Amino acid sequence: MNTDDFLADCRARLAFDLVSNTWNAVVMWALRKGPLRPGELRARIGGISAKVLTETVRRLEFNGLVERQSYGGAPPRVEYELTALGRTFLEPVEAFGLWAHVHGDEVMAAQERAEVAAAPASVEPPSRGRPESRG
Repeated sequence: MNTDDFLADCRARLAFDLVSNTWNAVVMWALRKGPLRPGELRARIGGISAKVLTETVRRLEFNGLVERQSYGGAPPRVEYELTALGRTFLEPVEAFGLWAHVHGDEVMAAQERAEVAAAPASVEPPSRGRPESRG
């Protein structure tokens, strides 16, 4: 790797773009054991809307990582499956997941410290006791 490897048109940047979208890696990880129908995929992932899932699988299809298989019948059936290229992406996704497992608490602690530091200084509430006598 040389110093130009992270320029706008470089291949490393392409890979970073693929992992920068949270749902890309999540959908690919959910598909690692085999093809799934959209409803099964949503259930396995949890917390993803049908619209976002559709956008994600289309993006992954565009990049050659996921394949959409349509089956005839009534009603028609669709399944999504990782391509051979998509399977090669599982190793870096797993590495990110392992890193997060080991260091996630440290990252969350840093976020909490940053939030506390950014919070406005608390103002002491006025005293609710009797006013002091000055005499």
